[in-house]
Amino acid sequence: MSKAFGARLQDAMRTHGPLCAGIDPHRALVESWGLSYDVAGLERFALTCVEAFAGRVAVVKPQSAFFEVFGSRGLAVLERVLVELREAGTLTILDAKRGDIGSTMSAYAEAYLGEHAVAPPDALTVSPYLGYESLRPAIDVATRTGRGLFVLALTSNPEGAGVQHAMRDGESVAGSMVHGARGDNAPARGRGELGSVGLVIGATVGSAVHDLGLDLVEAATPVLAPGFGAQGGTVESLASTFGPARDQVLASSSREILGAGPEPGRLVAQTQRVVESLRG
Repeated sequence: MSKAFGARLQDAMRTHGPLCAGIDPHRALVESWGLSYDVAGLERFALTCVEAFAGRVAVVKPQSAFFEVFGSRGLAVLERVLVELREAGTLTILDAKRGDIGSTMSAYAEAYLGEHAVAPPDALTVSPYLGYESLRPAIDVATRTGRGLFVLALTSNPEGAGVQHAMRDGESVAGSMVHGARGDNAPARGRGELGSVGLVIGATVGSAVHDLGLDLVEAATPVLAPGFGAQGGTVESLASTFGPARDQVLASSSREILGAGPEPGRLVAQTQRVVESLRG
């Protein structure tokens, strides 16, 4: 790839706006579209989303779990989604939150991000709670292949703060994730680009970024902010939560957009409304 993931993401956000559209085919939503909750319904749902989102948003984020439910046939649908979006020139983040150590993490990295991956996304969400350095195999593969990672840092679930806000030697656990990303993104920062190691920070975490003293601008990190829209995140809360790093934030919305289905035209119209709201 001619550009690293962070630079490609920056270009896509400038072109299409800072929206990541989710593909979350959970049972209630699939059935609300009048589809059967089986592989045929999954495929119809997912490919309708591809039709609506491809070429119109900066990033599309399929949630792997909702495809994995259907075993190998569901994964085949997921692979088709990723391939079709890539062919359309639309970036993808696979939301799989993988995390392990040693050879197992290396295998995850090769499976999702490697040169010979079957249907690689442009980026993968990962869990660092075995330590930031446990992600090193994935960081190295992503760097080699021009792909990216989004590392869980601050999540909106009630239990998250007990771990992520915890302090050790004057630094929070979330802060250690920012610190790690800052080091890996240093070359991109020197080029005036976003790095390819991003962070996942919920759109509804309130003042946590400020309270914990997280310098996202210095870290040159793209931020994936789930929870925008139906889950309570607003344009105003994005501004107050992320402050000077607001331009680095990719707001992720699923329910607010997918609830407009099943007609592709309605999904397109709702997507455009959300993008315009984010652009202000």
